[in-house]
Order: sequence, then C-alpha cells, then structure tokens
Amino acid sequence: MARKKVTIVGAGNVGATCAHWIVSKNLADVALVDVVEGLAQGKALDLMQSAPVMGFDVKVTGSTGYEATADSDVVVITAGVPRRKDPATGKYPSRDELVKTNQGIVGEVTRQVAKYSPNSILVVVSNPLDAMCHVAYHESGFPSERVIGQAGALDTARYKAFIAMELGVSVSDIHGIVLGGHGDTMVPLPRHTSVAGIPVRELMAEDRLQAIIQRTRNGGGEIVSLIGVSAWYAPAAGTVEMVEAILKDQKRVIPSAVLLKGQYGYNDLYIGVPTIIGANGVERIIEMALNEEEKAMLEISAKAVRDVVSILGY
Repeated sequence: MARKKVTIVGAGNVGATCAHWIVSKNLADVALVDVVEGLAQGKALDLMQSAPVMGFDVKVTGSTGYEATADSDVVVITAGVPRRKDPATGKYPSRDELVKTNQGIVGEVTRQVAKYSPNSILVVVSNPLDAMCHVAYHESGFPSERVIGQAGALDTARYKAFIAMELGVSVSDIHGIVLGGHGDTMVPLPRHTSVAGIPVRELMAEDRLQAIIQRTRNGGGEIVSLIGVSAWYAPAAGTVEMVEAILKDQKRVIPSAVLLKGQYGYNDLYIGVPTIIGANGVERIIEMALNEEEKAMLEISAKAVRDVVSILGY
C-alpha cells in the first residue's frame, strides 16, 4: 500500500514545524515548497538527517517548484506575508493591502497545487484565515468539503491550555470549543466547557474565566509581543491534528473554518464551527443550539469575516 503524501507550501516556521510533526508521527511523505531558493531543500534535508535518531521512515523533499508535489493527499497552505512595518516608510500596510497581497500569493499557490494534486484536500493556514479559505475555494474549483481552514483547532488548543494552567489539571481532561473567525472575534463557549465532565464555572470564578477568554482571543498577539514574530508550534500542532484526521479517516470533531450553506443562518461564508473531519475532508458540519448571547457573538464574528471577504472581489 502506497504511503500517504502531504504537500506543505511555505517552509517558514509554521510550515517546517508541520513537516516536523507529520514525520515524527510517521503520517506521510512530505513535499515542502517555498519560493526562497534553498529554504525548503535545506529544511527537508535537515529533517531527513534526523530520521535515524527519531526512527521515522517517511521521506521529506524540498523544492521551489510544484512538480514534486504531484498526487498529494493533503496540501497545507501556509504561504503569505505577515503584517510587518515597511522599513522605508515606518508604516504598516493597511488591512486591504495585506488582504490583496495574500490573495495574490494564495491564489497562485492554489492554482499550482490543484493542477498537480486535483484530488487533494486543502488545509488553509494563511492569514487572514477565513478570507484565504475563500481564495483557495474559488481558485481551486474544488468542492467546499475539500477546502478547510485551520483556526478553531488553534484557538481551542489555546483556550484549553490556559484553563489547564489556571486549574493545575491535565490538558487531557479539558473539553471545550471555540467558534467564529480567528482572533479578536472568536466565540468562546464556556457553557459547553468542562473538566472531566465538570462544568468549568463550578471550578473557577467568572472573572478568571473571562480573563482566559480574553487571553485566548489575544493568543497570537501575546506571542508576537514576546518574540516579535507569529507563533508556530501551536498553529502547526492544530494543523497536523486536522491532517492526521484526514489521513487516518478519524472522524474527529474539530472546530474548523468551513463554507456554511445555511447552517447557523449563514450562506457562502467560511466561519469556524464544529466539523467532523475524515478522509473526505468535511464529512459533516455540526449545528449547535446557541443561546442569544452566543448567536450575537457569532454575528459579530461573521460580520468581521464578511468585511474582509468583500475586499477579495469574488
């Protein structure tokens, strides 16, 4: 039986860490692609040299072109530019400028991977996440079930980690979920958060819970303020969780950015909701019964996503 194959476009911190964890789990052969000459090749070679020590048998290749990505089962797209200050002007690009720049990058990447791996499932990690899912969906021509965004897995992981740290308990016993767009407008669901089945509000004061929710919303910004660049370990971990669910057909329930078709009252919009992920990509979208407060928060999140998507011109 042929080994599975995963392409990762973008060999920066997130992409390279995805590759690292995929091979450490022996999940699939990995094809790393990056426009920077030598970057993907060097990181692939470095990973392969760790194989005798770490004991994995999958192969890692690196390239600047897409021929080596052919017939991938899953393609992870991390390519794009971060929001950084222009050294010449000292100014940050506007949101619209950043969105259009990354639309061009993600659009070209998507067309290339769709050409070489027409049956693949796309996992989008590039920011602004929800908008870039729309780009990958439109440019690939794939059914929406095969274009999924990774954000909820990351936000949920941060949320669970902070609760475990606060309570001094194992992360394995934290159960919770985060909906909506990635970042400031994410929708936490403390009503559905528990520790080994015990409602979280029975274990911590409301002010502490709200502080954790706010820290989760600012999870990426907190790390940028500490080290000057975006996070990579947790984003890569959330991505690999989704990749593994697809490759192993695990039917995992993972909050993911998916194209809604009437669920939660939204149409043709990528929003993070609980999703069953398996060999076909999005196997089913789970529609939770939200209360009025949760619906209102989701509407704020959906509006923020719509505003960014409107810039794309689709």
